Amino acid sequence: MRGLWNQIATSLKTRFLVVTVCVFGLVAVPAYVAFEFLTRQTVVALGTLFAEKQVLFDRYRGLEALIREVSLAETVARSPAVRAWARDEADPDKTKRGLAELEHYRLSFHDKSYFFVVHQSGNYYFNDAKNDYDGHQLRYQVKRDNPRDGWYFKTIAAGQPCQLNVDRDDNLAVTKVWINCVIADQGRILGVIGTGVDLTEFIREVVALPQTGVTSMFVDHAGAIQAHRDPGMVDFHSLTKDTKTKKTIFQQVDSPADAAELAAMMKRVSAGPAAVESRFMNIGGREVLVGVGYLDQLGWFNVTLMDIDAIIDRRLFTPIALLLIVMMTAAVALVTILFRRVVLDRLATVEAAARRVEDGDFDHIVVDQGSDEIGRLSRTLSGMAHAVRDHTRILEDLVDERTEKLRRLANIDLLTEIPNRRGFTQVFEQWLAQSPLAPRSAGLLLIDLDDFKDVNDVFGHLAGDRLLCETARRLAPLLTERDTCARWGGDEFVVLVEDRDADGLRELCARMVDAMNAAPIRSDDGQDIALTVSIGACRVVSGSSIDAAFAEADAALYAAKRAGRNRFVLFDSGAGSALDAVATAPA
Repeated sequence: MRGLWNQIATSLKTRFLVVTVCVFGLVAVPAYVAFEFLTRQTVVALGTLFAEKQVLFDRYRGLEALIREVSLAETVARSPAVRAWARDEADPDKTKRGLAELEHYRLSFHDKSYFFVVHQSGNYYFNDAKNDYDGHQLRYQVKRDNPRDGWYFKTIAAGQPCQLNVDRDDNLAVTKVWINCVIADQGRILGVIGTGVDLTEFIREVVALPQTGVTSMFVDHAGAIQAHRDPGMVDFHSLTKDTKTKKTIFQQVDSPADAAELAAMMKRVSAGPAAVESRFMNIGGREVLVGVGYLDQLGWFNVTLMDIDAIIDRRLFTPIALLLIVMMTAAVALVTILFRRVVLDRLATVEAAARRVEDGDFDHIVVDQGSDEIGRLSRTLSGMAHAVRDHTRILEDLVDERTEKLRRLANIDLLTEIPNRRGFTQVFEQWLAQSPLAPRSAGLLLIDLDDFKDVNDVFGHLAGDRLLCETARRLAPLLTERDTCARWGGDEFVVLVEDRDADGLRELCARMVDAMNAAPIRSDDGQDIALTVSIGACRVVSGSSIDAAFAEADAALYAAKRAGRNRFVLFDSGAGSALDAVATAPA
C-alpha cells in the first residue's frame, strides 16, 4: 500500500490513471442509474403496450364468448310471442307459443339452456341442454322475501337492458355466468329472460389460458370478481351481496392509494374515450402492471395483471450493459493512451532535456515543436538552457582568466614578470621527480646582484627595481624554451637549465656574466650604475634532493662572492666543494 501511495505521489501517469478510473467510476454510477431508468422505462413502455394489447385481446375474447349470448338473449326479449306471453300468462295459447319460442332459441344458445321469469307471477321457467325439463319448464317462483331471489329484483331495479351475474342457482344446482335481460314495455316490467354460460367452461376458455406472468379476470362495476382462473377468487351472488362482503379486486391491491387509482381507472375507461389504461401497482407484495379495459356491452371490466419481470426478461438488456462496459473500458484505455502520447511522452522529453541541462549538457536538447503549453515550455527550457550555456561559458572564461591571474599572482614575480620562488620550486620539483630509470642532468644557477644594497642606498629603490628588471631582461635571451629563470628573492635569481654538461654550464655562466657587464644602467639623474653578478652553479641529476642541489649552488655562490664578485663558480661534485671558479674582470 505504501508503494502504491508513493507511486501515486511521484507519477503523473499513475495519478492520471487513478483519477480517470475514479472519474469513470463516478460517471458509471449515474450511468448505471440512467441505464436502469432507461431499462425500466423501456420495460414499462413495452409492458404498457403489451398490457393494452393483452387487455384488448382479453376484452374481445370475453366479448366473443358472451356477446353472442347477450345479443341472442336480447333478441328473445324482443320476441312478440314471448312478450305476449309475459303480458297474459293465464292464456294457455300464449303460454304454449311463448314456450315454443324459448325452446326454439334454446338450441341457439351456447349452453343450450334458457330461463324466463314472468314478472307478474314470479314464475321461473327453465330448460337445459339435455331437455330434462321438457313439459315441466316451470321450476319455481321468485319471491322478494327469498334472499336467493335477490338477483332478480336487483336486475330489474338496475335499469339496464342486460346484466351479467355469476351465481349458483341452488334450486337448479348449477353455477353459471348468468345473462339477465329485462323485458319491458313502455316502462312496464314484463320479466327477465336470459341464459347461462357454464362458469368452469368460461374460465377455461377465457381467463385460464396459460400465459407466463399474466393473470386475467373480469370484475363488475363494484370491483367484484366475476371470473378468475382460481374459482376461489370469484365473488358469487354479487347482485345480492353487500359491498363489504364482496370479493373485489380492490382487496387484492396492497395500498389504499393504488386501490383508489384502480377505481379511478375503471371509471375513466367506462366513461372516457380511452379503451385501456395501465399503471404499476403493488399486489401481493409484488409490483405488477395493471391493465383495465371496459366491456360496455356486458357491463364488466377486464382487469389484467402482468408481472413484467416474468414477461420481459431483463437479461435481454445484458448485451447492451456489456457493450456499455466495453465502451467505457475502451474509453478509459483510449484516454490513457492519448494522454500518454499527448502529455506524458512529451513531458518525458522535457524532463530528459531538463536532466541534460542539470548534467551540464546544453547541446543535445530535444525540443518539442508543439504549439501548446508543453511545446512552449520545451522551447522556453531550450532557450533557458542556451542562455545558461552562454552564461556558463562566460563564467568559465572569467574563472579561467581569474584563475590564471591568481596563478600568476602566486607563481609570477610582479616586478620582473618571471616566475617567483613558488613557481620555480614547482617546476624544479617536477623535474626532479622524473623517473630514475631514465636519469637526466641539468644545471642549477644561483645569481646574486653585486652591491645591490649600495645601489638602493645611493640611487634609491626605483633604481634598484630597474636593475632587477634589466637583469631579468638580459638573462632571457641566453636561455632556451626548456630553461626556467625565476626571481628567488631580493636581489637573487635562479636558473634551471636542462641538458647541459659541465662545459656547457661554464659557457652559459660566462655569457651571463658578460651580458651583465655589457652596459651600465643609467639612473634618473643621469649617472651610470654598473651591473655585475656573482653566479654559483652546480650539476643536478633527476631524482636528487632539491635541498641538496640548492646547498651546492649556494656554496658555489658563496665562493664566487669571496673570490671578489662579478664571476661564477661551478661546484665540483667530485671534490665536494666549490673549487672550480672562473672570475671575470670588471669592465
